[in-house]
Amino acid sequence: MKDKKIKILKIILTIIVLVAITGLIIYLAPIMIKLYSEEGRIEFRNKVNEWKFLGFLALFGLQVAQIFLFIIPGEPIEILSGMCYGGVVGSIFIITSAAIISTGIFFTVRKLGKKFVYNFCNEKKVQKIENSKLFQNPRRVEKIMLILFLIPGTPKDLLVYISGLLPIKPLRFIIISTVARIPSVISSTFAGANLAKGDWKMSIIIYLAIVIPVMIAIYIMNKFDKEKLTDEALKIINK
Repeated sequence: MKDKKIKILKIILTIIVLVAITGLIIYLAPIMIKLYSEEGRIEFRNKVNEWKFLGFLALFGLQVAQIFLFIIPGEPIEILSGMCYGGVVGSIFIITSAAIISTGIFFTVRKLGKKFVYNFCNEKKVQKIENSKLFQNPRRVEKIMLILFLIPGTPKDLLVYISGLLPIKPLRFIIISTVARIPSVISSTFAGANLAKGDWKMSIIIYLAIVIPVMIAIYIMNKFDKEKLTDEALKIINK
């Protein structure tokens, strides 16, 4: 009965968030279309200044939805944060709020156990990861989680939930999940900051300048990974 109530609550929250996101898109679209002109960029900055604290609150709400409910990918929120508050402030805000939300989910899972996770994630996939020898190895799991959080496109929100069931120390999880997000967040927020200035080319250059070295580093780590732990981990979480 309790599990059913949680699922109903999730559906209600999902509907509320989707309505809010739709409203935000409708509100922002006419302004963002004008960003190619100086007048449009001034109008956008004026709108952001009008929002003040409510702007941060709205972004935080979107991030809660992104991590907690799996509704939207993280990159659009990161780009929007950069557009509204610049690369530095936008990055700090996203990294800090992601750390707070992820930590909250981690300790909630530790407190309520796997049934809580089953209400928000695919039960079969969770069980497959949870029961795999690879993810239950305390010596290897931290390295695997670090690489998975670094790789673009991996289901990081799922990893946040799963981490609470794995043999990983809370402080190490918080450090890994926070530090590993930094390259992706910086690339997106600084790209967003340049979009708000109307500099589309610089946005692409900054994004690629950060993403490409990260991908090269991951490739090198995999090359020296004789046990092919990352490949095995990716097969488990993507099936």
